[in-house]
Amino acid sequence: MTMAKLRKKIIEDAVVELIRKAVVELPEDVEEALRMARGGEESAIASSQLDAILENVRLAKKKWAPMCQDTGTITFFVECGLDFPFRRELEGALVSAVRRATEEVPLRPNAVDVFTGKNSGDNTGAGIPAINWLLVNGDECRIIVFPKGAGSENMSALAMLQPGEGIEGVKKFVVEKVRAMGGKPCPPIIVGVGIGGGADVAMKLAKKSLLRKLGEPNKNGSAAALEKELKGKINALGIGPMGLGGNTTCLAVHVEAAHRHPASLPIGLVVQCWADRRASMTIDAEGGARFE
Repeated sequence: MTMAKLRKKIIEDAVVELIRKAVVELPEDVEEALRMARGGEESAIASSQLDAILENVRLAKKKWAPMCQDTGTITFFVECGLDFPFRRELEGALVSAVRRATEEVPLRPNAVDVFTGKNSGDNTGAGIPAINWLLVNGDECRIIVFPKGAGSENMSALAMLQPGEGIEGVKKFVVEKVRAMGGKPCPPIIVGVGIGGGADVAMKLAKKSLLRKLGEPNKNGSAAALEKELKGKINALGIGPMGLGGNTTCLAVHVEAAHRHPASLPIGLVVQCWADRRASMTIDAEGGARFE
């Protein structure tokens, strides 16, 4: 085996396990948020739904099997060091790992050609898996895998508000969109909001915000205050777990912002279902993987 193939195999093996971890094991912060919701004041039907969700989480870990039949579209966020020695092999390893994980985990095949409707059968295809790249200093590479199911992804929305509508317009847009979603995205949800930039920037900010741990507010005080206010407004809607009514419609709201054009106020909205699946690891210069 050549050195290039060996390097690719090392990364590929680690990424297969990262994908497995993401679809099987709910992050501790998300499970804790669900337990806190269950311990709060809820109706009998809402409590029963939260109990079912938590039991599902327990069984997934016990059986080491995916927690949801929709294992989603695989998305990677990669922070690659400029001196990381496996740069050339990285993209190929990520794609190969998705193909292997489809069989080995297993994952449901979710990559369909938009023109023919044909399923690739291995969760890869044009633009899939989606890989978001960021070059950073150093000789390590951090990889986050973010499986995204269709139920929540279908609730994504973009608005190009008039600047005069301001933050009040942002609040109105987000709350009304979540109200219209009802139980479709399998609440309790995590709500990602991107403000500013352009249309594409706002949507990317909204999705990236979902990578943040629950309970970790934005470092910007104004954004953190908006997160808290929106969470209160959304939970006051009474949609509740799985849309059956209750006090817990969302577990968290995450806001990210970029500077905008004076004549434009883009708002991106991306939500995640209760199965907020994400996992990360760092690969060092020797090929060793540290799961986080």
